[in-house]
Amino acid sequence: MDNPVVVVGGAGRVGRLVVQRLLERGAAVRVVDHALQQARRHLPSEAGFTLGDVRDPADLAEPLARCSAVVYCVDPGTADSGPDAPQSTVYQGLCNVLDAARAAGQRPHVVLISQHHATHWGHPLNAYGRVLEWRLAGEEALRESGLPYTVIRPGWLTDGAAGLRVRLEQGDRGNGQVSRQDVAEACVQALYCPSASGVTFEMFNETGVAPSQWEELFAALEWDQVPVA
Repeated sequence: MDNPVVVVGGAGRVGRLVVQRLLERGAAVRVVDHALQQARRHLPSEAGFTLGDVRDPADLAEPLARCSAVVYCVDPGTADSGPDAPQSTVYQGLCNVLDAARAAGQRPHVVLISQHHATHWGHPLNAYGRVLEWRLAGEEALRESGLPYTVIRPGWLTDGAAGLRVRLEQGDRGNGQVSRQDVAEACVQALYCPSASGVTFEMFNETGVAPSQWEELFAALEWDQVPVA
């Protein structure tokens, strides 16, 4: 990629793994995050860092300018309202990033980390700030943005090592766990595999060999029909 990849929320537990994998591929990386201490503690010096908040559009124009791609991995929060509510973080914050990313006619590929059960609003998770409803609203905003995109819905996140078999599903019917390391790898692979554009999928680990051909995994998925319910 000629221009930098912007990792929004890159100081978080998944975000910093995404940053590391991108750097290992030789990509230029910019991180946008409001957690300054986490960034100082965890981010490699090679990654450019901008202290910024997705809830403030003024923080986004400069770091999103002339980027090749965006990975959005912002923690949703659990409040019912206010700055730490999912409406503010994974919906309005994402909309602000999409607006900045489209400025001056840019068309970066956007990879969004959502979560499984995003369409199951009766799930107990939705009691926390209606997080599932706002996750889905963010997904729909991305699908309708006109930008190339990939939506990843991980299962329950673990700190397990990478290297297990990865199962990709569609339809939001499955359940299971997946390591943060494998989610980070999927984010990076989605930027480099053309078949990952325009798809939404759930992601789980299972017993078996780690994937070596991500292009084939993505190619087996069905493209989204926009809008997706």
